[in-house]
Amino acid sequence: MNPDLAPQRLLAAYASGIFPMAGEERQLHWLSPDPRCILEFDSLKVSRSLRAILRRNVYQVSVNRAFDRVMLACANRTEGTWISEEIKHAYSLLHQLGFAHSVEAWKDDELAGGLYGVSLGGAFFGESMFFYHTDASKVALVHLVERLVKRQFELLDVQFVTDHLLRLGATEIPRDRYLQRLARAVALPRCFDESSGDD
Repeated sequence: MNPDLAPQRLLAAYASGIFPMAGEERQLHWLSPDPRCILEFDSLKVSRSLRAILRRNVYQVSVNRAFDRVMLACANRTEGTWISEEIKHAYSLLHQLGFAHSVEAWKDDELAGGLYGVSLGGAFFGESMFFYHTDASKVALVHLVERLVKRQFELLDVQFVTDHLLRLGATEIPRDRYLQRLARAVALPRCFDESSGDD
């Protein structure tokens, strides 16, 4: 295993506002964007069509049921993915240690979409999401936000701004303000997942 991606080093990096990505030729880069993109819980935008999907229970949602499959699907989403084999191995280990989590959306017992990220104290760091069926990843995101609110988390970090995230209600804040909020959040005694499997 790459010692730079050892669990304690990864967690220390997240607590400092830094996260890794694999660049060209799988070279590891450590990033701390300024500004930083976050999603305030009460700013999540749920469209009328998504509300209808949620109301009809089109997808069944689980937590930590298929972490490695979600990571693989995220990595396969586009060519030139930043999710290298080293990163997949490192986050799979974080998952085994209880720090990395996935939220899955299923349709007819088939994986339809999902997301994964890292939890530390009262902060959740969203890493990537994917979908095979319409709005499946958005359903997973709604479930994630509901879970974070229920468990009194204070920060959902989504790293970089994209048009997709902006449509969902994400916003950018200066790095210094992000780091202040991060320090408060990671110090909180919060637990993302008391038990694995469906929730």
